[in-house]
Amino acid sequence: MTSVHRGLSRRALFTAAAGAAGVLGAGLAGAAAAAPQRTGASDAARRGASGAARRGASGVDYPAAHWVPASTSNYTRSNRPSTYPIELVVIHVTQETFDDTITLFQDPSHAACAHYVTRSADGYIDQMVREKDIAWHAGNWDYNTRSIGIEHEGWVDDPSWFTDAMYTASAKLTRDICDRYGIAMDRDHIIGHVEVPGTDHTDPGPYWDWDKYLALVRA
Repeated sequence: MTSVHRGLSRRALFTAAAGAAGVLGAGLAGAAAAAPQRTGASDAARRGASGAARRGASGVDYPAAHWVPASTSNYTRSNRPSTYPIELVVIHVTQETFDDTITLFQDPSHAACAHYVTRSADGYIDQMVREKDIAWHAGNWDYNTRSIGIEHEGWVDDPSWFTDAMYTASAKLTRDICDRYGIAMDRDHIIGHVEVPGTDHTDPGPYWDWDKYLALVRA
């Protein structure tokens, strides 16, 4: 969704958008610390029953995803593709951990979210906005209306977050979206956030392997 912005990390941008000074301070402090541990199956188990209770299959457009709804303050209800055609898939990198991204998208003051969030360690996918609705992910209203946004856990300057599991799971999701809406599987229709007009974000960044990703999408 976002990445490096005038020298600030996604963590700072997310929290600045939320407008909460306490959260901003915590984010900057976290950015100064060592890189956080990747979230994975063990972390899911650690979260326990409370985490499992908020995840489920109901409402998903992609069968392999789990439904974790974003705040309704962070997207626009619609009835796509009747209201707007779905023509693009936009690839994002979170500049946050998976769990923190979910929390931010559920914060009604955040004013942004994507349709899907993909975890680095194992390719686990949460769906947070129905595809018929308009997620506020691209920073450009026209692109928001015509696209589906997929977030990927990690940081644009650290390619170790872009695991084979993440690439494979995300590519299957993108392939499914393209098949259902008749979207061409090429770089004109599967784009990075950096390519959205009017935005100054850089994700997915120089380490995102587009050749590998598109080959997986088409496989």
